[in-house]
This record gives sequence, C-alpha cells and structure tokens, in this order.
Amino acid sequence: MTDVTQETASNSKINKLKKLLPLFILAAGLILFFGTGAHNYISEDVLRDNHEALTQGVASYPIVAPLLFGAAYVVVVLFSLPGGTLMSVAGGFLFGPFYGAFLVVFSATLGASGLFIAAKSSIGDSLREKAGPWMSKLEAGFKKNEFSYLLFLRLVPAFPFFVVNLVPAFLGVSLRNYVVGTFIGIIPGALVFTYFGAGLGKVFESGEAFSLSAVVTPEILIALSGLAGLALLPVLINKIRNK
Repeated sequence: MTDVTQETASNSKINKLKKLLPLFILAAGLILFFGTGAHNYISEDVLRDNHEALTQGVASYPIVAPLLFGAAYVVVVLFSLPGGTLMSVAGGFLFGPFYGAFLVVFSATLGASGLFIAAKSSIGDSLREKAGPWMSKLEAGFKKNEFSYLLFLRLVPAFPFFVVNLVPAFLGVSLRNYVVGTFIGIIPGALVFTYFGAGLGKVFESGEAFSLSAVVTPEILIALSGLAGLALLPVLINKIRNK
C-alpha cells in the first residue's frame, strides 16, 4: 500500500509540473527577453533610425518579411512582452494600413490564443476551485453572454491587452468564442494603429519626431468606447426580455 501511495503522490506531482510547464516557458521567455537586452530594440527611436533598412527589407523579401513580422508579433503577444502597440504601428508603416492590420490581427489572435490555452490548462481549473462560489457565479454570468463580454473587453481601450488575454481563461470561456471574439474585437484598434503607421513615411522624411501617445486621441477613445457599448447591447436586450 505504501508503494502505491508513493507512486500516486509521485504521479500527482508530475501532473502538476506538466500543467505548470507552459507558465515556466512563458516566464523563461520574459527573462530571456529582458536579460538579453532585446527590449532595447523595440522603441520609437529604433524604428525611426532603421526605417529605410526595414522598408528595403520588405521590398526585397515580400514573402519572408510579413512572415517574420507575424512570427515576431505572435511571440510578443504570447509572452506578454512590451511593444505590441509599436509593432502595430510598424505593421502599418511597413505593409500599409489594410495588409498591416490583417497581419496584426491574425498574429495577435494567434499569440493570444496560445496564451489563453497555456493559462487555462495551467492554472485556470485550480484557480476556479480555490476561488470559491463567487468565482462560479462570475463564471456563470460571463458564460451567458461570453461573446458580447469578450468584444466589450477587446474594444475598451482602458483594459491592457495581456489582461484581457488571461481573464477569459479563468472564467471558462470556450476557445472558439475566445478566438472569434479576439479576432473581431481587435480589428478597430489595429486599424487605428496601422493607419497611423502608414503615415510615418512622411514624418521620417521630414525629420520630425513622433510619439505613440499621439495615436490614441480623445476622439478615437470615444469611438472605441462607443463600439464597446454596442457590443453589450445583446446583454441589455436579454436582461430586458427576462424582466
């Protein structure tokens, strides 16, 4: 009996380690990113100083360049690295507003889905178990209109992207709704950044400075918040019908 008990305990520890493996990999990625100084290469100054080399690279390698850009964007989102906004702007600068937006949306959705799966499989179940009844109630309410809530979270510019990537994993959202909601929900914001990026060529040629803070104007914030409000209309309609 003792051997069986020890074997069971050993298997339980191995299973826990397997579940936590994705988190260890994500943590290792963050350490590697900052430890190697890679974060220094994602900045407005680097984009400005190397804009000619980057545009020439895209022109010389029209197939490889977008693949490399997409892969880099997936890594940034998957490991929750800083620089997603700047890369969205760079996507518009390098590939134009529409093709750039497509690359950004597709890559961001792919990276966010990977993070969602990692978080859900690693700590999603255990977190819900330890949180108690209140988490079950929150999860039940979220699931009733999870697609609308996902769109709302994606559209509201006040919520950090990596936070919205993780919260649905803890609330038992289905992968299908997560992927579709993420893809649709980030399109407006991606278009805002890529349109801004598409106009950077003239800024660089004139030698003017640019700042990412100039992208999100009060008008843009109001527009995105309005779209987020529309995403909650189905929830309000259901509540009115129930009453």
